[in-house]
Amino acid sequence: MRLAVALRAVGLVLLLGFTWLLANSMLGGDSNSLIGGLINGRQEEPTPEPRLRKYKCGLSAACPPKHLAFRLISGAANVIGPKICVEDKVLVSSAKNNVGRGLNIVLVNGVTGEVLEIRAFDMWAGDVSDLLKYLRPIHEGTLVFVASFDDPASKLNDEARQLFEGLGSTAAKELSFRDSWVFVGAKGIENKSPFEQRMKNSKSSNKYEGWPESLEMDGCVPLRAPLEI
Repeated sequence: MRLAVALRAVGLVLLLGFTWLLANSMLGGDSNSLIGGLINGRQEEPTPEPRLRKYKCGLSAACPPKHLAFRLISGAANVIGPKICVEDKVLVSSAKNNVGRGLNIVLVNGVTGEVLEIRAFDMWAGDVSDLLKYLRPIHEGTLVFVASFDDPASKLNDEARQLFEGLGSTAAKELSFRDSWVFVGAKGIENKSPFEQRMKNSKSSNKYEGWPESLEMDGCVPLRAPLEI
């Protein structure tokens, strides 16, 4: 009697084991690993998914040597502030509580990559003379990163527009009320900057009521070689 009960129990275990292995095989599992796990009393850990590599400022690829990685995001309407990231350091953002309506500007040493100054200039209710005093003395080779927020242009005069043109901008001369604008230029640049985007404020195409969509631009800016003395 006891022998019959034992045989039935062994048969049931074998049947369950065979059913498990058959089902696992049909579903594409590794039966050898399962058997090994059963023998050793454990199951193998699943292989972790490979992590996507992140580059500076979220770029899709690393910058070449002697280049600065950057990402600029203009403000969204008058609600979400702009963001300026250089060499994986967020220099301007709402989270840092240092954004301002108008033009948000970061100056960077074009040889060493050192951040020199961060300012915001109100181009709706501010005084354009503050912006002029800031732009006029910029030294040769200084990199200038600009991201707009709300209104970048109402207070701009001809001199301010010309100063931005001297930094390599092609959009500054036509920049208007509530346009979105991101720009990277340099004092003494020989050609026009390849790093510039402008979205015109237009009722027919605005993403937000009264404002165009936010702009996002990233890339790698080359550093200058030190001047020989």
